[in-house]
Amino acid sequence: MTTPRRWAGRFALPLGFALTLAVLIAIFYYPVGTVLVEAVVRGGRLTIAPLVDVLADPFYTGAVRYLLTDPASVPFRVFTWVVEAVGSLGVRLQWALPPVVFWNVPPVEFGLFGFTAYQALLSTAASVVIGLPGAYLLARYEFRGRRALRSLTILPFVLPSIMVAVGFLAMFGQTGVLNDVLGALGLGQVNLLFTLEIIVLAHAFYNAPLVTRLVTAAWETVDARRVETARALGASPLRAFRDVVLPQLLPALLTAALLTFVFTFLSFPIVLALGGLRLATVEVWLYARVQDLELAEAAVLGTIETALSLGLTYLYLRYEARQASARGGGAPRPRRALVHGWRTLRDPVRMGLAVYGIAVLLLFVGPLVSLILESVTGPNGGFTTAYYEFLVRQQTTTAIGTVRPLPAITNSLVFGLGTLVLAVPMGIVVSVVAVRGGTGSRLAETIMTAPLAVSGVVVGLGLLQTLVFGTEILGRRIVVSGAVAVVIAHAVAAYPFVTRNVTPALSGLDTQLLDAARSLGATRFRVLVDIELPLVAAAVLAGSAFAFAISIGEFDTTVLLAEGVNSYTMPVALERYIGNRSLGPSLGPATAMATVLLAVTAASFLVIERLGGRWEP
Repeated sequence: MTTPRRWAGRFALPLGFALTLAVLIAIFYYPVGTVLVEAVVRGGRLTIAPLVDVLADPFYTGAVRYLLTDPASVPFRVFTWVVEAVGSLGVRLQWALPPVVFWNVPPVEFGLFGFTAYQALLSTAASVVIGLPGAYLLARYEFRGRRALRSLTILPFVLPSIMVAVGFLAMFGQTGVLNDVLGALGLGQVNLLFTLEIIVLAHAFYNAPLVTRLVTAAWETVDARRVETARALGASPLRAFRDVVLPQLLPALLTAALLTFVFTFLSFPIVLALGGLRLATVEVWLYARVQDLELAEAAVLGTIETALSLGLTYLYLRYEARQASARGGGAPRPRRALVHGWRTLRDPVRMGLAVYGIAVLLLFVGPLVSLILESVTGPNGGFTTAYYEFLVRQQTTTAIGTVRPLPAITNSLVFGLGTLVLAVPMGIVVSVVAVRGGTGSRLAETIMTAPLAVSGVVVGLGLLQTLVFGTEILGRRIVVSGAVAVVIAHAVAAYPFVTRNVTPALSGLDTQLLDAARSLGATRFRVLVDIELPLVAAAVLAGSAFAFAISIGEFDTTVLLAEGVNSYTMPVALERYIGNRSLGPSLGPATAMATVLLAVTAASFLVIERLGGRWEP
C-alpha cells in the first residue's frame, strides 16, 4: 500500500516543475506577453499598424524603412549610394590620398535600430580582437597565476555594469586618472566621454573575457595528434593552424561573437551612463519612453527588440549545439612555459604577449583602480575621505529626493537573499528537467531559460504594467510593488545562472548509482535529495553565489521598479549619484558608493571562484 510519504515523494518533482512553470508564467511570461500584446492590439482589435509605424519611421529604421515603404526603389537607392561612394573614392585617389581612407563616403541613415546594431558590431569586433590573444595565452602557455587568470574571465557576470561605467568615467573622463597621467607627462588631454569609442571599450571590458573563456575551452580540446600529423606531412606552423586548429576553433569563436553581439545589442547601463541620449540605443530610448510614460510606444519598441534578440539567441543556441556535438576527445597539446630565461626576450610571440598583457591590464584593471583612487582623491589631488563622509552625512539628511547609502546597501543585501529563496529552487528544478526529463528536455530547458534572451528593460516594463499597476483577477485588483516586485525581477534574471551551474554537474553524475537507489525503492524525489544534491552541492552553492551577485548588480529592471527609500539598491543609488553623468562634483560620491559595491561583488566573486563556478554561456 502506498503511504502518504511515498505518494508525496513520487509527485514532488512533477509538482515542483508545475509550480516553477506557474511562477514563471506569473512573473515572466505573462508580464512580457502583456508588453508584446500591447504592441499589436489597439481598441481591442489585433493590428500590426503600430509595428509598421515604427518600422517605417526614419528615426527608428533609417534607410531600411524603404524595404517596407518602397521596396521597389531599394535596388536603385543602393546603386546610387555605391556610385556616389565610388565617385567620392575617385576624388580622393585623384588627390593621391591613401585608398584605405573611406570616411568621406556618402552617409547612410542608420536609424535607432541601425545604430544599435552598428555599435554592437563594433563592440563585438573589439571584444574578439582583445579576447583572442588571451585565449591563445591561456590555452598554449603555462605560467604562475594561470588558473586565477582563467577564473577572472567570469567577472563580466559578477561586476555590476553601472559600477563599471563609473570606473570608466573615473579613468577616461575630462578630469579622470588617464588625463592626470597624461598631464604629468606633459601630453595633451583625451576626452572620451560621450563618444562611441568609450562605449565600445566598456563593452569590450565586459565581453572580451567571454570570448577568451569560450575560445580557450575549445582550444584546449584540439587534438595534438592531428596537429603533429600535419606538421609531419610538411605543413608549416601557420598552415597547420589554418587547416587543423582554426576549423575547430571557429564554432566557439562564432558562438562567442554571436553571444557578444546579443549582449551589446541589449546593453543598457553602459550606454546610459557613458553615452546618454546623445548615443542612445534601443534600450536607452525604450527606458526614456517609459520615463515619459509613453508606454504604448515603449511596448512596440520592446516587441521589435525582443523579436530580434530571440532570433539572435536561437542562432546562438544552434551554434552552441553544433559546437558541443563537434567536440573531440583527443589528447590536448602540452602547454609551453611562458617564461623561458633569456629566450623569452628573443621570442617575438612571448614579447607580443607581454605587450598584450600590459594593454589588457590597463583596460581591465585601470577602471577599477581609477574608481578606488577617485573615491579617495580630492579636487586638489590629495588624499581625502570627504566623499565617504558625504555618504555618512546623507544618512541624516531628510531632504526630498535624497539618496541615502545605508538603505541602498541594506536593500541590496536583503533583495539578494530574497532572490536566493526564489531563484535557487527554480534553477534546480529546471536543471533536473533538462538532465532527467527525457524527450523534449532540451526544449523545456530552452523555454524555461528564456529570460536570458529578453531585455531587462522589457521585463521591467512588463512587471510595471502587470504587477505594479495591478492585474484584475476574479474581480479583485492584485498589486505587487516595492521590494517584492524588485525581488521577483531579480529572481527572473538570476535563476538561469543557477541552472547553468547545476546542469553540467547533474549531467556528470554516474547514472548507475541513481538507478541502484531507484531499484532499492527510493522515489525520484528521494534520489534527488539524498544523492544528487549532496553530490552537486558545490555547483548549487556556486550558482547561488552567481544569483546573489546578479541580484546585487541588477540595474535594468530595478531602476524601473524601485520606489523610494524602501526599494532602491546600490546600482540605482549609483545612477542617482552620477547625476547629469558628467565629471562634476557628483562623481566623488558616485565613486565612493561604487567602491562599496565593488567590495560586495568582490566577496561574491571569491565565493564563486572558491566553489568552482561552472557557468558557461
